[in-house]
Amino acid sequence: MSIRSRLVYAGRHFMPTWRYVFNLRSTLDYRKDRNDLPGEGERIVESLNRDGIALSSVERLAGLENIFLELRQAVDGLEAAHAAQLAEARSQADSDEIGRKTFLLQLLGEHPALDPESVFARLALHPQILRIANEYFGMYTQIRYYNIWHTVITLGEPRESQLWHKDREDHLILKLFVYLSDIDDGAGPFTYAPGTHFKGRIKARPQTFNENGVERWRDEEMAKILPASQWIKATGPIGTFAFADTRGCHKGGLARDKDRLVYVCLFTSPTSQAPELFIRPKMVPSLEGKAQRLALAPPARGIFA
Repeated sequence: MSIRSRLVYAGRHFMPTWRYVFNLRSTLDYRKDRNDLPGEGERIVESLNRDGIALSSVERLAGLENIFLELRQAVDGLEAAHAAQLAEARSQADSDEIGRKTFLLQLLGEHPALDPESVFARLALHPQILRIANEYFGMYTQIRYYNIWHTVITLGEPRESQLWHKDREDHLILKLFVYLSDIDDGAGPFTYAPGTHFKGRIKARPQTFNENGVERWRDEEMAKILPASQWIKATGPIGTFAFADTRGCHKGGLARDKDRLVYVCLFTSPTSQAPELFIRPKMVPSLEGKAQRLALAPPARGIFA
């Protein structure tokens, strides 16, 4: 293995190298500019640090009411425009085609167009949301993806992301799920094993099996690491905001009784090796805030930022 390859490997598995070598500039810039979070933001970050997951709501996150209403209106339009695709998704939901989540329709497409003026981008760029992401990482983060996920009912055995797994885009990974439908046990709620993220207390890993090259775990394997009574089912009404470090063990989307509709966005460090998930325009309009500009910067070409 070359020196560069060893450094890359170390950065993926050793927090100080990842932070103070790979992401030194972003870390130092953030520390220089950092301001204290307001009460709800501070509580969310504390919960993320401890458990890897935090639940909130549009009512508790001040200043988000209007953009949430705008989001709902935009999604209503998307739902109507994709009626035929949703009908097809329901007919194919239990297909066992390897490597495809046939139970999930991404209403903005697999590779959404990056549009800073859209409500989908503006929600991720909202100062309240971006400050939570940056504080959790301790650096200026980048937005790698946003979309609207419509999960349809399935009746077969759990598969793909319906099984326990860890995401692999970065050392820390933050996803935000905004509920656009009421999500209870029957709607396939996002489920998390608290403390299994890199910052957490649980270092053991379940016995794995591979599904299409991805490590997965069934409930019985996960229960050997953390009892099911301690798993967090992120149920909640419309307007729930669920933040989660998906580097920890999680699953979701096993909707048995009703569909699930959520907005999702993804934050990583600037040097994440995740592929570009947006269709990026040649020119991205310059934004006023430093955090917003950095959040939409192209992925780092090298391994340092």
